[in-house]
Amino acid sequence: MTEPMILRVRLAASMQAVRHALTDAAALRVWLAEHAEVDLPQTFAFWGRFTPEGEAPHQRVLYVDDHTLRFNWRLDGEDTTVEIHLQPERPDSTILTLSQTHFDMQEALAETTIRGVLYTFWALTLANLADHLEGRELTARCDFTSAEMRAQFLIDASLEKVYESLIDSDQASRWFGYPIGIEPWVGGRFAMGGLESVSPGVFAARIVALEPGRRMSVDWGDNGVATWELENSNGKTRLTFVQSGFTTSRPPYAGWMGTLSGFAQLRRFHEQTDWQPIWLEVAVGSVRS
Repeated sequence: MTEPMILRVRLAASMQAVRHALTDAAALRVWLAEHAEVDLPQTFAFWGRFTPEGEAPHQRVLYVDDHTLRFNWRLDGEDTTVEIHLQPERPDSTILTLSQTHFDMQEALAETTIRGVLYTFWALTLANLADHLEGRELTARCDFTSAEMRAQFLIDASLEKVYESLIDSDQASRWFGYPIGIEPWVGGRFAMGGLESVSPGVFAARIVALEPGRRMSVDWGDNGVATWELENSNGKTRLTFVQSGFTTSRPPYAGWMGTLSGFAQLRRFHEQTDWQPIWLEVAVGSVRS
């Protein structure tokens, strides 16, 4: 069995506030799932269109105390274990560590199991938890019942600043929290991991359309074409993001949620004067960042 996937995040809220957001069904329906039912220590369940295999709840509580919630989540016929642990850092700051078993990056890349979406599912979910606790607008969640991939949100920054942060490799790597290499011209490469990570003969995403200051489209091969478009909106910037051209019977949910979780950080990058990444650790098997 592979090592558990681990995500560690700093949340700008007291441990009591974080625990309430994690264990109150009404709060869970805001940032986690369409439906939720909580009656600890017996019941912790979530399901609905924003949850992988969400046609019914598939969770079973294993352990709970003031700091830890551990539950079984059956996915694609396998019993996975999720553990969420809270550690107070300061009166207004809490470190949340989430781990889940039965995630394999090679399976994720091959798209052979729904468990392949777990990494980006939790990345987007925890980003929304962070914004929920701060009273900020949440980023769109992924609808696993739909093949339509379109999201729109406002960023409280000028169009020029947002555009630059989307096409500059250094800035994009900062807010996304992972190296991104961008050659900002039609035909240029767009490389997760940085341009130096692209091996000769290996597929690299390509920029297929670019309207300076406004719009860019990237061809991701089987995952289709991702397009973002910017427009001014009363001094703010409206970003519209669309993924299209993929096989609708196999929507690229994992990549979609990964980009949305990145855009959640893009908003914070521009809107917080003392911006710091919320992520403290990301570990997938033996790979850590």
